Amino acid sequence: MTLDAIQIRVLGALIEKEIATPEGYPLSLNSLLAACNQRTSREPVMELTEDAVRQALHRLEDAGLTAVVRDSRVAKYEHRIRTVLNLRRDETAVLCLLFLRGPQTPGELRARADRLYSFDGLDAVESTLERLAGRGVDSAGEPGTRGTGPLVAMLARHPGSRESRYAHLLGGPVEGGLRESGAARLRPSADSETTPVPGVAARLAELEAQVAALRTALAALEQRLAGTEKPGAAPE
Repeated sequence: MTLDAIQIRVLGALIEKEIATPEGYPLSLNSLLAACNQRTSREPVMELTEDAVRQALHRLEDAGLTAVVRDSRVAKYEHRIRTVLNLRRDETAVLCLLFLRGPQTPGELRARADRLYSFDGLDAVESTLERLAGRGVDSAGEPGTRGTGPLVAMLARHPGSRESRYAHLLGGPVEGGLRESGAARLRPSADSETTPVPGVAARLAELEAQVAALRTALAALEQRLAGTEKPGAAPE
């Protein structure tokens, strides 16, 4: 599935409030709007309208990721991502943080996860990320039964950075130099080449075709110019 930025923010806000403030969950539309536009623990900060949030809820409901609770006079909303994607509590917490604050290092995830899940240490966070990155493949690198595919991926490390950042994949290909997916980490190639970003291979092939076409056109133009030159004519 591929979700847009508003749908990701709505989903992240629902997950966060369910775990951090269960007494106020499910959320009314107004409460959800406030959670989406919250100015703390959000990167980037958004200023969504009620209509934008409502449309995102409709699309998420069509995908089975949210549902409407109608046991009160005011419609309230809840997420279903844990059931749909068969997530553990630690995995849900990590995805929630990535939804709300974008790509982060394992250290940042551990420091920010206190209200959502208590990790024993950095190794526990990295283990959770490995499981999310390796979903859809087993320990031998073959297709597995859990999940529909990797949910997070490691990004290329910034120069001078000690830790790599991770990003979720529910919004499609991520920017910043995708370095490896779960399948690549579990089944590296013989020459240790990294898995290309989805879509890059197609764009590269298109560029190569354009270069080849330009070379052909240039060769034809050179032949035409050569044919128009008069034998023995002195250059001006």
